[in-house]
Amino acid sequence: MGEGTSAPLVAAIERTWAAIQQRHSDVPEVVVTLASGRTVKGVNLGHFAPDRWVRGDEVVHELFIGGEGLSRGGVDVLGTLLHEAAHGAANTRGIKDTSRQGRYHNAAFRSIAESFGLTLEKDPRIGWSVTTVPTGTAETYAAEVAQLTAAITAYRRSESPDAEGKTKSNNGRTAVCSCSRKIRASNAVIDAGPILCGLCGTEFETEEQYQKGKTPLDLRARGV
Repeated sequence: MGEGTSAPLVAAIERTWAAIQQRHSDVPEVVVTLASGRTVKGVNLGHFAPDRWVRGDEVVHELFIGGEGLSRGGVDVLGTLLHEAAHGAANTRGIKDTSRQGRYHNAAFRSIAESFGLTLEKDPRIGWSVTTVPTGTAETYAAEVAQLTAAITAYRRSESPDAEGKTKSNNGRTAVCSCSRKIRASNAVIDAGPILCGLCGTEFETEEQYQKGKTPLDLRARGV
């Protein structure tokens, strides 16, 4: 029998992480996990979570990769890994690189991520989280990109209602604000005008509204 689907993929991710560590010594060791990245706001491509695993008398950090994001290919998965590695380096340095429960990426994160070879854009809701891999960085990690590309033989299908051909409910919609509070309201109430959260002051958004405004790497690390 062959190696299957997940083992070569995890091995390629681990080799790429090791290559990043060789260039950036403060990127820590991680345990790689793969699962659905589906969230109420879309798809979480990955996250770095400190101290989530126990190994004997020590704790190890977690690197999560969302299965849906594998459909983007090797270069973009490298981008996710570099993004999460920047969070890992910030953790090692004791730098606070996010706020709002890990969703908003500040200037400290931008500085580290750029030093790791990423290009960043600022999103008004989640800060410096929109990352892309420039040609030079892809060339630097050409061997790892090739390994990732070869190992990505499957990806997880989206579970959105539209993707499954399901009809939308007529009993209202769920809306979410920046601090993750949820409400359910009728279509007429939501369509009548903005509904503001009394805690964070941001507007509640339906999933459909959020998807229209998001970019490929909007949803990042630490459970975003």
